[in-house]
Amino acid sequence: MPKPLIIAVAGGSSSGKTTVVEKILKNLKEYPIVVIKHDDYYKDQSEMSVDERRKVNYDHPFALDNELFYKQLKSLISGQSIEKPTYDFVNLTRAKKTEIVHPAKIIFLEGILILEDPRIRNLADIKIFVECDDDLRFIRRMQRDIHERGRTIDSVISQYINTVKPMHYAFVKPTKRYADIIIPNDYSHDVAVDIINAKILSIINK
Repeated sequence: MPKPLIIAVAGGSSSGKTTVVEKILKNLKEYPIVVIKHDDYYKDQSEMSVDERRKVNYDHPFALDNELFYKQLKSLISGQSIEKPTYDFVNLTRAKKTEIVHPAKIIFLEGILILEDPRIRNLADIKIFVECDDDLRFIRRMQRDIHERGRTIDSVISQYINTVKPMHYAFVKPTKRYADIIIPNDYSHDVAVDIINAKILSIINK
């Protein structure tokens, strides 16, 4: 089995990474594709109290189980299926539910720190960074965390000020220099998506 095409999509929290991936996928429906979210590899915290979990810095690379992520990605590359973890963002720990992911021709990796670990970064054939205005990202994050993750306005603001924003500038934004393509997501990004699709097809059809 030939090595799958691996596309890593990074960018700040709520920058629009998922939207970009979904737009790319619309033009690749005839190909077997899997999307793996780095968020599912947050470390298990079941032995910690809920109060302790709330104090964890989830925007620091140490919060992610990159050992498992890298191991499972290598398994997919070698043609083996994996049992991928999932994460419970309400209870802030790894969920009991897992997902079986089978090898595919194209693998998308998505996450704020997906380009931070050189082992993972070096496996990617195409590296994308989605950039977005800080204020817009904060508004999107607040809406998501309140409606989807049961957070309060005060907790979202506190986390953003104390960890999300400083970690973005310390660890996330610096990975932009590794990207092959930088997409400004403050407005329509159809041209960038078309270019990415053309590149993907050119690689697959070689």
